[in-house]
Amino acid sequence: MTIKSFIFICVVGVSSIGIASAKSYYFTLTAPAKAGSTLLKPGEYEVSLKGTQAVFTKDSGKSVSVPVKVEQGDKKFDATLVDTSNDTIREIDLAGSTTKLTFVQ
Repeated sequence: MTIKSFIFICVVGVSSIGIASAKSYYFTLTAPAKAGSTLLKPGEYEVSLKGTQAVFTKDSGKSVSVPVKVEQGDKKFDATLVDTSNDTIREIDLAGSTTKLTFVQ
């Protein structure tokens, strides 16, 4: 194996890790809710994590980024759960992972 081949394999491997971590999760809001300082209208959403930003994409294709605190739970979550209080999203648990997103108000 040449040094060029080795470097190419390393670059492809690191690139695929970034793609795999960009997983999306889906949920539906039945009423308006604030995520941080952003008001999300009712509808179907896709959420993905980009660093410390939750990126919400509505079924219409419009996206908005909201800062979040990324935390780890004790066990894997079975489903994506949105925890709200007084029409404010406090936390989103991401299905199949131990990752939870906490919103700063």
